[in-house]
Amino acid sequence: MISLYTKEVEGVWFGVTCDDEKVFATGFGSSKKKIMQDLLSCLPFDAPFQQAEKVSGFAERVIGLMKGIYDGKDVSSSVPLTMDHLPDYTQRVLKVTMLIPSGYVASYGAVAKTVGGNPRSVGSVMASNPFAPIVPCHRVVGSDFSLVGYGGGLANKLAFLKREKKGFTSKREISVDGRKLIAFPAELALKKAEKK
Repeated sequence: MISLYTKEVEGVWFGVTCDDEKVFATGFGSSKKKIMQDLLSCLPFDAPFQQAEKVSGFAERVIGLMKGIYDGKDVSSSVPLTMDHLPDYTQRVLKVTMLIPSGYVASYGAVAKTVGGNPRSVGSVMASNPFAPIVPCHRVVGSDFSLVGYGGGLANKLAFLKREKKGFTSKREISVDGRKLIAFPAELALKKAEKK
């Protein structure tokens, strides 16, 4: 049985749908109601679920992971994300996006070059990311490092990148199935945002 958990931590609502060992969806925001709606929209169509009264140990771990990511920390813990009900292309985009490390950004085009498709198709996947912020769609930016397209609002995307900046000065190549995803320091996107 899939359980839906929500918890407010320091003024931010975090939510997760999970069973005892895997995650079906995550979300965060300023409203418990909105988080619950978002989580329910991400569940597989015929999946039975319940709203849990008490947060399980596994759900607490997931919420702790999300809070760490939200705070801009380098989080090394991972949790199993259930993606088998998602289209293959969506799975590929989400998995590659998870490889973008904190303190870096990659363009929609760079992700598309790595997984196939085009920047718009990557943007469509990012717009329906069922695992925010574990799958860090806030680290995907325009080809000119501009902050574009973020379901939580561009102000939140900017705030995420500010919390994650690490002072990196050089690009990073990430190997993905024989291809390379090029990631750049988040500071490039922050400088671009300052100029607007």
